[in-house]
Amino acid sequence: MKQEIRPYILSENNWQHLKEFRYDLAVLPWGATEAHNYHLPYGTDNYEGESLAAEAAGYAWEAGGKLVVLPGIPFGVNTGQSDIYLDINLNPSTQLVILADIISTLDRQGIKKLLIFNSHGGNNFKPLVRELGLKFPEVWICFSNWFHALDRDTFFQESGDHADELETSLMLHLKPELVLPRDTWGEGTAKEHRIGAFKEGWAWAERKWSQISADTGVGNPQAATAEKGARYFEAITKKLGGFMLELCKADRNNLYQ
Repeated sequence: MKQEIRPYILSENNWQHLKEFRYDLAVLPWGATEAHNYHLPYGTDNYEGESLAAEAAGYAWEAGGKLVVLPGIPFGVNTGQSDIYLDINLNPSTQLVILADIISTLDRQGIKKLLIFNSHGGNNFKPLVRELGLKFPEVWICFSNWFHALDRDTFFQESGDHADELETSLMLHLKPELVLPRDTWGEGTAKEHRIGAFKEGWAWAERKWSQISADTGVGNPQAATAEKGARYFEAITKKLGGFMLELCKADRNNLYQ
């Protein structure tokens, strides 16, 4: 069965449509390529981010939003995983250059709103958005972390932040053919820092991934199911779609009340 072209996905679009049509908001999924425990693919962050962004954008589009999802960036900041085989690193300074080029194109072509749709915990876009906001004052730049948008305890029983119950459930829903059998799953046990301030959260140092986790996971995935992933996917994309719709309709000169 032939799939319909989604007018809000740039990679599926064509000049016949875009010669005349104009968008209000661009959405840029940004993930990473890295190990996710033993059982999830290296592209987990990318599959998640691009699927969530597309579904949420579809919701916003149907509600009247004029937005377009750009092709995702598949590499992120992986400086703490430099010794893990084929975890591909982009330095923040490289991300800044990539973003500047993309924003320059959007600015030149009249798209004055950009949402960086982050799908990797190692990416920190706040300082980049601050700097680029000065460089491109006519473009409203913001970012989101979808994994913080809902209370995970409503959907999942185990805590974690990498190849855990949440991510494994989501991938069982989105890409079950890429998830290895359950008997291969590592426990995702992670060591805590010995220094109290880092555990309490008011001081920060980068984690050396190979020293905190034997299987590269952080969080026990064993309770994950495709059903949990489907329920979470439906809830999170509805919330993200509502956010995208708000961005489309927002007056950037009248944002505060």
